[in-house]
Amino acid sequence: MSEASSYKFRKTDRTIMQRLFEAPAVGKMSPVAKIVAYTLLAVWSLFVLFPIYWVVITSFKDAAAVNQGPFYIPFVDFQPTLNAWRTQFTEDPFCTVGAIGRQLWLLVYNSFVFVVSPVVSLNPMEPQICKIYLAFTNSVVISIFSTALCVFVGSMAAYALARIQYAPRFGNILIFVLLLVVVIFATTFAGAPWWASASVALAFFFFLVRALRGYFKMSLKNGDILFWIISQRILPPIVVVIPIYVMFQAVGLLDTHLALILLYAVANMPIVVWLMHDFFANLPIELEESAQLDGATRPRIFWEIVLPLTRPGLAATTLLILVLSWNEYLFAVFLATVKVQTMPIMVAAKNAGEKGVFWWEMCAIIVVMIIPVIVMAILLTRFISKGVLLGAVKG
Repeated sequence: MSEASSYKFRKTDRTIMQRLFEAPAVGKMSPVAKIVAYTLLAVWSLFVLFPIYWVVITSFKDAAAVNQGPFYIPFVDFQPTLNAWRTQFTEDPFCTVGAIGRQLWLLVYNSFVFVVSPVVSLNPMEPQICKIYLAFTNSVVISIFSTALCVFVGSMAAYALARIQYAPRFGNILIFVLLLVVVIFATTFAGAPWWASASVALAFFFFLVRALRGYFKMSLKNGDILFWIISQRILPPIVVVIPIYVMFQAVGLLDTHLALILLYAVANMPIVVWLMHDFFANLPIELEESAQLDGATRPRIFWEIVLPLTRPGLAATTLLILVLSWNEYLFAVFLATVKVQTMPIMVAAKNAGEKGVFWWEMCAIIVVMIIPVIVMAILLTRFISKGVLLGAVKG
């Protein structure tokens, strides 16, 4: 077989996703294709990098340079200044190195004590704290824990849907949803304790399932379950934010880290299930069958065989969920007031003053906000490039 026919065979043997996202080697592209590709890459880079450049240089401007602009070249169009950074870090009396160091030590100590030795009492945090430090640490804690919980539960759910065939009866699901609505109404409008309502509803659920199981014939398949999970992202978040607010208010979780961690994890879990399901489904099942013949249990297969093979996809999914949690604004603005204020809320607060928008101060906060995401993306670049295409490769 000649080289040309061999290349033609390899090209036609590629899947649709590979043809869309895997470009051929640059040396095999025609001159026109190269010009088009480099032009599109340059335009895309301009749209991506210029906003970041504008934010960075604006953080080193003062009010005059911003209002008399646009100025884009430091030391040529305008003289850089640190006024915006001084406002955030030096004018706040609680933003000293000593104060932040004490808060950081208390945070690390309390986290270690809470995880390792719950018997030891926690040291109380200082009542006054640097605002930008508080928002930054809140964003870090909420994003990391919600991402870990979301990826952990979502990956196991995706693997179960890819390897285990489920057939839940539609009637049982309908009974569960109806009882859940009853619990919400009883807790919200009747003032009943949520734990009592949930216990009674759970008892009724098992009773009705056993009593009416002979009448329910239609059952759902894995594809139906997967579609239902993914469809949760179709609903606009603003539609559910008020009921979620009322529910968290009833259980006393407003303005707490736990509320945002649980909410972010649940909101992003459909994305994890959707992405990881394709990664798991494309793994050769013969590897798992061989491990089962050797006596490995399904949890051991999942942790020691499946997850290492899907590590690039897992890294890409984790970074995506981390960025979504880090940038989330709507739920935070409704459920967080003072204690768990996050970085997006702090950025938006600079746009709500009576004196106008302080673009230079807002950009300084945005720079602090985007640095962790850029660092994380750089560290996971080699996994992301593999993970984006892993779900599209067959065989």
